Amino acid sequence: MSRVANCWDNAVAESFFATLKGELVDRQAWPTRAAARSAIFDYVEGFYNRQRRHSTLGYLSPAAYEAAHQPTPAAAVA
Repeated sequence: MSRVANCWDNAVAESFFATLKGELVDRQAWPTRAAARSAIFDYVEGFYNRQRRHSTLGYLSPAAYEAAHQPTPAAAVA
């Protein structure tokens, strides 16, 4: 973290929450907090981390990026 009011402090978090609101939260009314909490969990764990492509990862999903960058068992032993 840098100084107070520096625009770079929370850029990643703000980008994530803007995406979450734009793609999920603002698209419907939520009858209960539990329903919203469940939908957010499903979005993050089921879509955002496993399927959604991210520009900073070369347009791969985080799961695909991690799988592509895991060391091979032979390399891990060496």
